[in-house]
Amino acid sequence: MRMSTLLAFIALFTGSVAATVPAYAADPSCHFPPIADSKRGLQHARSVGVLYSANTLDTLQYLEQYHAVAVNGAKNPQLDSRISNAFVNSSDPKLAINWLMGSLQKQFGSVTVYDNLDALVQARPDVVVMLDTYSRLVSKRNNQVEARFMAKFYDADLQYIGQAEGSRAQQMPSVWVHGKAAPEIAAQIDQQTELQVKALKQFDASLKALVKSGSVAHVASN
Repeated sequence: MRMSTLLAFIALFTGSVAATVPAYAADPSCHFPPIADSKRGLQHARSVGVLYSANTLDTLQYLEQYHAVAVNGAKNPQLDSRISNAFVNSSDPKLAINWLMGSLQKQFGSVTVYDNLDALVQARPDVVVMLDTYSRLVSKRNNQVEARFMAKFYDADLQYIGQAEGSRAQQMPSVWVHGKAAPEIAAQIDQQTELQVKALKQFDASLKALVKSGSVAHVASN
């Protein structure tokens, strides 16, 4: 890779997003404290109300910042377009959320996202979903790429039904090594997208199994 391209590449992600990496936490907002597990299944549920966990909100903010840096870097003529496009595509903040919402919509009649629990409770959907997501992408200070997606299901009385999930993690070889060709770097960055898609497909399979089981369950597809 040309020295000018290498310098542009390093400048793009040196410290730009490292400080914004969200810390994954088993936050109390990721679940409700039910008195007992629900005896209701998901097979006959029609309406679903969705709440985003604190992890999800932090992750969306992180991806938006990462994506903004990538889009801005793509304007630099010294940065190889294959590299910049890989960064832009792999950090799309809407990729996971749109996929997860689409997955829920395939299983239920209506799916609505609510800003807070009070609004959701007043709407009285058949099922409540706490959607918990976490993503970490490559940066100058990080080679560990992760994607975790979990949906916890509760009945209208906020009693636990079950959960669906998908997750992947991968330690990537450093893309910051001098002498690597641009196509090789772009291919490595593209692995971020592939990892997210694999985790999302795992979530799909997990959700289908949970709905099909019709009983209280923790379902993770291998």
